[in-house]
Amino acid sequence: MTAAPVGSRENPVPREAGRVLLVDGAARILLVRGSDPGRPGSRYWFTVGGGLDPGESVAEGAARELFEETGLQVDPADLGEVVWGETTEFPYDGTWHRQRQVFYLLRVESWEVVVDALHPGEEHYIHEHRWWSMAELEATTEKIYPPDLVALLRAVGVG
Repeated sequence: MTAAPVGSRENPVPREAGRVLLVDGAARILLVRGSDPGRPGSRYWFTVGGGLDPGESVAEGAARELFEETGLQVDPADLGEVVWGETTEFPYDGTWHRQRQVFYLLRVESWEVVVDALHPGEEHYIHEHRWWSMAELEATTEKIYPPDLVALLRAVGVG
C-alpha cells in the first residue's frame, strides 16, 4: 500500500502558528475576513495570526503576523502567556494542513487597522477587518475560526 501524498487529507502538512485575540476597550475582538484561493467564493472570519517563519518562536510569529495583518507592532514579550492552544486540520489552496496553534490575548484601548505590511499576494486573500462584539459573534451565521471562539473568549475573561 502506498502512503498518502503529503498535503492530502490523510497526510496533512504539519504547521505551527501563533494567533492573537486582539480585544479593544469595548470588549470587541478584531477578526480578519479571508478566502481560500483553492476554493473560489469561500469567505470566513478568523483571528489575527498565522504560520511561523523558519527560526521564529511562536510569540515572535504571532507578533509578526499581528503587525502584517493589522499594522500594530508589539514586542513578542508584550503578548504575555499563551491563553489557549489547539490542533486543527484544514485545506488551503489545495493542500491540507495540520496546524498546532496557540493563542495570546492582547488588549488595546483601540486600534485602526493598517495593512501596509501584508506579504505580496495576501491582499488578494485578506479582504477586510472588523471589530466584533460578543453579541455579534453569538448571532452571526458566518463562518468563524476557531468555531468555539465565543467560549474561548469567555474563558479568558472577555465579554
